[in-house]
Amino acid sequence: MSTTTILVAGGTGDLGGRIIKALLSRGADVRAIVRHGTDDTKVQKLEQQGVNVIRVDLSDVNGLTQACKGVSCVVSALQGLHDVIVDIQSILLDAAIAAGVPRFIPSDFSSDFTKLSVGENRNFDLRREFHERLDKTSIAATSIFNGAFANLLTGQMPLILFKLNRVLYWGNADQRLDFTTKDDTAAFTASAALDPSTPRFLRIAGDQLSARELSVIMSELSGKKFRLLRAGSLGMLHTLIKVGRMVAPGEKDIFPAWQGMQYMHNMFEGRVKLEPLDNDRYTDIKWTSAKELLAADR
Repeated sequence: MSTTTILVAGGTGDLGGRIIKALLSRGADVRAIVRHGTDDTKVQKLEQQGVNVIRVDLSDVNGLTQACKGVSCVVSALQGLHDVIVDIQSILLDAAIAAGVPRFIPSDFSSDFTKLSVGENRNFDLRREFHERLDKTSIAATSIFNGAFANLLTGQMPLILFKLNRVLYWGNADQRLDFTTKDDTAAFTASAALDPSTPRFLRIAGDQLSARELSVIMSELSGKKFRLLRAGSLGMLHTLIKVGRMVAPGEKDIFPAWQGMQYMHNMFEGRVKLEPLDNDRYTDIKWTSAKELLAADR
């Protein structure tokens, strides 16, 4: 039986590396494209796993087309702003089409931003702009929405205030939020890349929890009482986002402070809630709960 070849862009990154690992575990032949000048240590790490690494100029559609030949699906795990999410992904898309690649998975991996309007989240707007180009092509595309990465609950996402024994929230403490670990997202993405019949959108959530439910979990895990801390209304958060963007623009940063606030606003507002879920599409995946993740981090 012939081996399916999947090309991954962004394979030296955190999520991209996990996707590659999941693809290899499923028997795929993995090809990774990296920029010229990429750290040799990162390249060698991929090659040691059996990955065919191709150094390319990501602005060269002809070079990318050669890299895409014979590939069944292109998976993009690229991260960046307009120059990456729109410009480079568009060149990669053109190359995939020119090479006859049948399927493309863009670098979405987020909440369901299709439910939002333009201007509500800068980073989501970039992905929406790329979708406008993607959906005008003949290639079969599949976006994977996974909510927030559950790994961020261990510290990077300002929800669980470990030192204060508090769980912070905006608006409604009972609004459920979508969380999926990076490993589970990678596993699902790998399975989707190898599945020729995926629809335009797939939605997954390893766990769906409210701030109130998180406070109960943290109380159980720590043996200390974690209380709720209401930071304010969603209207207040919206105002803080506007002020923050004026005071500290950070327009060239992927995650300035106000961008993180936009994510929080979108999640606590509830419109980006993932439903219906496609968790049961691949039965080999055992979903990691937020409680399991937090217990392992202690």
